[in-house]
Amino acid sequence: MATCGEVLVKLLENYGVEQVFGIPGVHTVELYRGLARSSINHVTPRHEQGAGFMADGYARTSGKPGVCFIITGPGMTNITTAMGQAYADSIPMLVISSVQSRSQLGGGRGKLHELPNQSALVGGVAAFSHTLMSAAELPVVLARAFALFQAGRPRPVHIEIPLDVLVEEADELLASLPVNIDRAGAAPAAVARMSELLATAQRPLILAGGGAIDAAPELTRLAELLDAPVALTINAKGMLPTSHPLLIGSTQSLVATRALVAEADVVLAIGTELAETDYDVTFAGGFEIPGKLLRIDIDADQTVRNYPPHVALVADSRNAAQALLSMLTQKPLAERRNDWGQVRATRLRNELAASWDAPTLAQTRFLETVLHELPDAVFVGDSTQPVYTGNLTFNPERPRRWFNASTGYGTLGYALPAAIGAWLGGQLDNGARPPVVCLIGDGGLQFTLPELASAVEARVPVIVLLWNNQGYEEIKKYMVNRAIEPVGVDIYTPDFVAVAKGLGCAAQAISSIDELRAALRKATDRQGPTLIEIDQNQWMQAVAQ
Repeated sequence: MATCGEVLVKLLENYGVEQVFGIPGVHTVELYRGLARSSINHVTPRHEQGAGFMADGYARTSGKPGVCFIITGPGMTNITTAMGQAYADSIPMLVISSVQSRSQLGGGRGKLHELPNQSALVGGVAAFSHTLMSAAELPVVLARAFALFQAGRPRPVHIEIPLDVLVEEADELLASLPVNIDRAGAAPAAVARMSELLATAQRPLILAGGGAIDAAPELTRLAELLDAPVALTINAKGMLPTSHPLLIGSTQSLVATRALVAEADVVLAIGTELAETDYDVTFAGGFEIPGKLLRIDIDADQTVRNYPPHVALVADSRNAAQALLSMLTQKPLAERRNDWGQVRATRLRNELAASWDAPTLAQTRFLETVLHELPDAVFVGDSTQPVYTGNLTFNPERPRRWFNASTGYGTLGYALPAAIGAWLGGQLDNGARPPVVCLIGDGGLQFTLPELASAVEARVPVIVLLWNNQGYEEIKKYMVNRAIEPVGVDIYTPDFVAVAKGLGCAAQAISSIDELRAALRKATDRQGPTLIEIDQNQWMQAVAQ
């Protein structure tokens, strides 16, 4: 006899799930009955928020949904922050939890881990939350979740299974087949209208977001065909390689880049929300698109938010880019202005390069040093100064190599557990896993510091680069600039090297570029995590010498 919990694991295997994150508890042990005999790897975080961040990082590097097994009540309230980050960034995540038995739902009888309505609590950070009222529903609900991941706007999905349903006999469900949904094609009429506008544009420009990350080759060819400068959101970094002459980076929050966008007569926005944290990071507005705006998104609702389109197309980004390429290669293109395209993009890059101040240059040098030693590295960031700088100045060679929590939902403590998940999900062309670097500040690391023990246990060689400025320096600056006397920002910072070693990690503090290079080389030879602490002031002095 196979129970619902055992069948669930088998069906997840059929969908290609290879990794689960979770903390076993009395309300989830029936999920683990089938897990031990499966091919699915399990990693135990030290907090359910860590499980969610690990699943998020895994999804971003692998392109597959991150899966979590979470206990009723406190487990679900703990993971909602991670679900909020994934929801904001459209990351596929499947959270499977237990819940009270069907006869006890909403009973208010003081049962262990009881919530009045767990599904309603989680619904705000999920594409949908479903309570499985019988084992027979399981294949259909999983099909809904994976249909969304495969062909819709991917966001977290929550499935809760009552304790009595978990142990129901469900042998007949073992033969259930997984769904396989194709992504939406591009409507020919909308493609024709967009193609006409792009073909006749004198100054076309492309704004690409994380929703277009799988369309990088097609988007690159489209930009080259149109001689269109390309601006990328943070989650789209790497869609064009660093040296591409049409790349203008992720600098849309800067005055010079906004001026270029304002010059464009036709703007193609693909897979992007056109939202505040990618375009108006100053939170003061000012990003304008006076040209004709063409929007492509998998989510119909998103095509009309923030900036109304001249033409909108609801489609998968890759399918849409292929359709535009096919039609545009058959059309005569208007002669571009000789001061546009590569010429204008080069002028902007030179202007920005001349404008960076000393801290920005020092932090960029830090990132470039890491990349020189680890050219295949994936950078997973928190809200910390080198990440803010890298969002503007750093451009990886390939997609899925730079992501962080400084935009969108903006959680602290994200980078460490997300980096663990990113390593588990990452794969290079040769089949090996890429090195994964966690960029995090001393304040943010204290949110999820125990996850170092998870990395030790799972033998994940994540490299934690701790940027230590002794507190919440960015918030302190913000308070001072607004004439608010700083309170609560000068926090106690522990001896991170000693703490990391106590948790089983290799750890050291460095104070020079050469020491950083040597520490990175040693870290790549280890089969467990390494913490490298960089004192902000010491680094600034070392770079200045």
